[in-house]
Amino acid sequence: MDGLRSAVVGVGATGAVLAAALLKQDPETMLVGHRPGFGERISKNGITVSGALTFQVPVRHCFDRIEMLKEARPNLIFLSTKTFHLAQILEELKKVFQSGTKIVSTHNGLGTEDVIAETFGADAVFRMSLNYGASSKEPGEAEIAFFNRPNHLGSLTEKNKKLGVRIAKLLTNSGLDTHYVDDIKLYVWKKMVIKCTMASLCAVTDRTLKEVIDFAPTREIAENCFREALAVAKAQGYDLGEEYIQTVLSYLEKVGAHKDSMCHDMARKAPTEIDFLGGKVVEYARRHGIATPFFIAMTNLVKAIEDSYLH
Repeated sequence: MDGLRSAVVGVGATGAVLAAALLKQDPETMLVGHRPGFGERISKNGITVSGALTFQVPVRHCFDRIEMLKEARPNLIFLSTKTFHLAQILEELKKVFQSGTKIVSTHNGLGTEDVIAETFGADAVFRMSLNYGASSKEPGEAEIAFFNRPNHLGSLTEKNKKLGVRIAKLLTNSGLDTHYVDDIKLYVWKKMVIKCTMASLCAVTDRTLKEVIDFAPTREIAENCFREALAVAKAQGYDLGEEYIQTVLSYLEKVGAHKDSMCHDMARKAPTEIDFLGGKVVEYARRHGIATPFFIAMTNLVKAIEDSYLH
């Protein structure tokens, strides 16, 4: 793959940061977004990122449907949508996908890369673990609350390593430090032990990460969830060790004045990503016969609240 023709599908807060980094290196990067007024605004104003990183980049190619990418023939497609859109997105990508196309999952959640591989094959899939937190202001405007460098990128097959190193370098050169790693699922688990636990707790209590950890009753739930997640990770082949809980708590002290995105989903009465977060921990746990009462409780509470406004 000589010339990279990149596209970003999903240009919310996370996707806007990623798109800005790619556009800084390649102004021909294509964007796909569905928000009302997105195309008009972003074509006029470009993308602005503030906070821990700053970007101001123009946008030349913006589409409101994935199928509009077909003639442009991108060969590197980053998916930055919510996980509950993933099945629909993959159906739409079937109309665009060609031999040699690579798809990069930048989602929050467990197992998204496996879902994509079921449709397009393992050779087509990369996975990123993003270590920045961003919030969206207007279409094309994002603010980065923190960036715990670097991001991590990996492939599902060894033969994609050379390309993966190239992609990581491309992002790093723009300021979005990214390292290629041989076992990306290890880094996904390191992040998801935190994310899968804190998303539900923040959403149900409408508290920041720091507020959850500082309040003894919710901290007790969090610490039990961490232990359950570590047990499941170990069963999946990733033994992070009991001491990882202290690493997690130290990390949360740095980024704690920040609400998880699931809080914002609930505030908008939108679907949540619970199925790929706490729901995946519970699914894997049942597969291995591991008890996860705290994760079951938190996952089901999120689903109950979600159900109350979606149905």
